[in-house]
Amino acid sequence: MPRFKLLIEYAGTRYSGWQIQKNARTVQGELDRAVREVGRRKDFELYGAGRTDAGVHALAQVAHLELYTTLAPEILRRRINDELPADIHVRAVDKVPHRFHARHDAVARTYLYQISRRRTAFGKPFVWWIREPLDLDAMREAASAFVGLKDFAAFTDDDPSEKSTRVLVEHLELVECGALVLVRVQGSHFLWKMVRRLVGVLAAVGRGELESVGAARLLKDDPGRAPGITPAALTAPAAGLFLERVSYAGDAGPGPIRPVLWID
Repeated sequence: MPRFKLLIEYAGTRYSGWQIQKNARTVQGELDRAVREVGRRKDFELYGAGRTDAGVHALAQVAHLELYTTLAPEILRRRINDELPADIHVRAVDKVPHRFHARHDAVARTYLYQISRRRTAFGKPFVWWIREPLDLDAMREAASAFVGLKDFAAFTDDDPSEKSTRVLVEHLELVECGALVLVRVQGSHFLWKMVRRLVGVLAAVGRGELESVGAARLLKDDPGRAPGITPAALTAPAAGLFLERVSYAGDAGPGPIRPVLWID
């Protein structure tokens, strides 16, 4: 049975995340329905590189599709898109070896978060508007403490008894772009809500609510962790978060940071 690699973009605003759920509309569910319509088959495998939460977007989610079909990849892509709602789009379909696995073969994930420093009439579904001035130097100083192999148990609702909460964060950078502050984080993988809580903690530092040194103490393995302050209480909204890239062996780096939309 042929196996295909799908590159997918979607606006997550109307969906309860990537993964199929009962009684909820999801991105994978819409793709599953579209493939059934195009392939006229129920026996296929559709597996994503990672699960995005409700309201989170993707610029380049990756999935593999194992489907018996005689359609050429480009024709398959077009027909699937014809069955999808306008806020989900398959950018590319490529035939891959049967051993390729969208999740297990991924070596890194990159997320982009957009903070807007002004109210916007058009960008609300894709930014977090913060009214207060932000100290970017303090935010960058705090961000440096999260780079490397760290225990992010305090930054997730995942059960540490069921899976490791240690994550290798390879890069965490902030840039100004017009009225936007862009936060990019790249790592081996990410825990549930981890990226949004990282951004929320950095925003608290930028607003002066938390000292940059205090941000590092929120990590589980820091004995000086500040009492009474939790990353959960600082979780950033889903609207500003994008899965920017899923990387595989041999892929080039993500390149310069660019906004999804420009806000002056």
